[in-house]
Amino acid sequence: MGSVDTLIVAGIDIGGTKISALLVDRLGTVLASGTVRAPASEGGDAMSAAAAGLVRALEAETGTVVAAAGVGAAGVIDPETGTITAASESFTDWVGFPLAVDLGARLGIGVAVDNDVNAFLHGEMSYGAVAGSSDAIGIMLGTGVGGAIAMGGDVFVGPRGAAGEIGHTPGYSEIVCTCGQRGHLETLASGRSIGARYSERNGGIVTDSALFVAEKARAGDPAAIATFDAAGEAIGMAIATAVNLLDVQDVVIGGGVRGAWDLLEPALNATLLDNQPVSGYPLVVVPSALGGHSVALGAAALAWRLLDRGATANTMNVNDLVRNAL
Repeated sequence: MGSVDTLIVAGIDIGGTKISALLVDRLGTVLASGTVRAPASEGGDAMSAAAAGLVRALEAETGTVVAAAGVGAAGVIDPETGTITAASESFTDWVGFPLAVDLGARLGIGVAVDNDVNAFLHGEMSYGAVAGSSDAIGIMLGTGVGGAIAMGGDVFVGPRGAAGEIGHTPGYSEIVCTCGQRGHLETLASGRSIGARYSERNGGIVTDSALFVAEKARAGDPAAIATFDAAGEAIGMAIATAVNLLDVQDVVIGGGVRGAWDLLEPALNATLLDNQPVSGYPLVVVPSALGGHSVALGAAALAWRLLDRGATANTMNVNDLVRNAL
């Protein structure tokens, strides 16, 4: 194995509809990228095989061999084993799948596995909008709402891998959430919920697309504007609560709904202005800078941590990295 500065790692983003991968050098430069369909209905073995096949294809394309890999995967990840412990119904035989071990065996290298939102925050802290920050909150607004927390330079995953799930904090409405409980942030702020709330307001058009609602809002539709105002206010309240609990100054927002940042920002900022951190320090809330590569780049950052600590075990994971750094 060559000098760590000359090595290449793979960053992999595994979602419900597609698997994306990047080959990344030490500086975060993307040397190659690719995407394949995610065989989510075919089980964990098929998903792992697809991810490994994509990495192998990128290696062949560039004439390189990766030294380690990181994965940002949909679902809750067991921090001790890199196994999927919870996932949406769109995945078949994903829960219980030992992704770190299986993918590591297929590639013959060390593999770090984390939740996709945690990987998103790793990416933005390593190469993106909050680069250089050691304490930050990441929020992804997509089909659902996910969150991640970083303290002291490391993303805190919690003892069961579910820390930072800001989308399932209560108190924002009386609407039933996708998880079956009521009033969660996700009922107002996810892309699907923005579509649903707009449909309720306009009395005619039915949609589940936040981008469609954004087009309507930019065209001056009062119902669409009100829908984004409600989402922005809810996100602002969630941020205000989180930063006071954690004493964190930096917040980065990504995901598909980030494309409507211009519509979310006014109500979000107004809410934060009325609910400033008790610490008195200025709060910085920014949209993600890495776009669709944020999860994969964050996964690549995890792979670099493996190499920095001399890790080769396939089961090495985020909590191992934290313990080894102490």
